[in-house]
Amino acid sequence: MTLIDGKQLAQTIKSEIAEEVEKIKKQGGKVPHLAAVLIGNNPASEAYVGNKVKSCEEVGFHSTLIRRDADISQEELLRIISDLNQNPDIDGFIVQLPLPARIDEQEITLAIDPKKDVDGFHPVNFGRMAQGLDCYLPATPFGILQMLERYNIETSGKECVVVGRSNIVGTPMSLLLSRKAKVGNCTVTMTHSRTKDLAAHCRNADIIVAAIGIPNFIKGDMVKEGVVIIDVGINRVEDSSKKSGFRLTGDVDFESVAPKSSFITPVPGGVGPMTVTSLMMNTLRASRKEVYK
Repeated sequence: MTLIDGKQLAQTIKSEIAEEVEKIKKQGGKVPHLAAVLIGNNPASEAYVGNKVKSCEEVGFHSTLIRRDADISQEELLRIISDLNQNPDIDGFIVQLPLPARIDEQEITLAIDPKKDVDGFHPVNFGRMAQGLDCYLPATPFGILQMLERYNIETSGKECVVVGRSNIVGTPMSLLLSRKAKVGNCTVTMTHSRTKDLAAHCRNADIIVAAIGIPNFIKGDMVKEGVVIIDVGINRVEDSSKKSGFRLTGDVDFESVAPKSSFITPVPGGVGPMTVTSLMMNTLRASRKEVYK
């Protein structure tokens, strides 16, 4: 069993990006600039955005953090997005989700210029991805592709089961793994809460991408020997032995599944660090105008 070390891989890729930024600076080019919009004080969102700002510092990007209180109006948030769309110094930006319940997340997503949509959530980027055109890939699926490629995990002709159908992970992952590409050419089954005998599908899988948001959902008796496990889940589980009162666990029961796996991602330290790193990769691409001229 090989542990896919997302933390180490993320550092390797960030070092590569930092080298590219140094070259840009020496050539007198424009340093990539990522902005983040953070609404309210959700602890998880604070942590995610903090990691993104830190990653920008590590690779040499410029970063801007725009904070607003949770009582912000839809109109004011749309004005902020419009300003970022029109600011030539900003190469890409994200609006950290979730937003307050009264804010229409779909309208906010649609307001972002696809050229600056480094989260890869805008329907234009999603549609380009579905058609196999160049685009900004959603950060988590992009990170997973990097893991599979850099660990030399064969995907061509493999049976892949994706557990979960969100627009952030499950659906794009299904599309990406089925496409004709170096990391792709899988036969993909996308499963979800309504799937009958989900365990039977999993037992047939060479690769499982677990993104259902249920702690320890995938058990050892649900997988076959030699399976590749990509665990996207990050769930808080009560644990009185921890100072915080909780521990993080994935959607996969690591103890029972790992012994049967050929490759497996841990939680934490697996997919999570790669998500932020993928955002840096998209921002570098945006600054170079590789997707949109």
